[in-house]
Amino acid sequence: MARAAIANAKSRAPRVKLAGTVLSLVCLENGRQTRGRLHQLSVTGGLLHLETPLDEGIKVEVIFHVGESTVRTKARMLFPMWATQGYLQPFEFVDLGQEDRSNLQADLQRLLHSSGAAIVSAEAEITEVSHVANQ
Repeated sequence: MARAAIANAKSRAPRVKLAGTVLSLVCLENGRQTRGRLHQLSVTGGLLHLETPLDEGIKVEVIFHVGESTVRTKARMLFPMWATQGYLQPFEFVDLGQEDRSNLQADLQRLLHSSGAAIVSAEAEITEVSHVANQ
């Protein structure tokens, strides 16, 4: 399983590790809202820390502010993992427009250069998520 994850990881966009410093709002189709903190972010999706997990596969709207951009777009929730306090839940953007994608990419690059944020390789992400889930 880890070998397949690493093979898929080579084609994935680099993630910027935010360590929960970016707040997010997740809006469900039924109108309910929940808040979370972004732990990792890329132009294809990210990893949220949530108090309560959301069902895998549901469509949501995620809203967050990073750099100079406010991102408000549809996303699909992926399989949640239990963490020490709450859950880590990955998501992928469903319809992030090209302009928003370019702005997000630029903001993530600026964030990397101006702060302690770091790009997380796919192999390191797999190791980190496995470690947090096993605690």
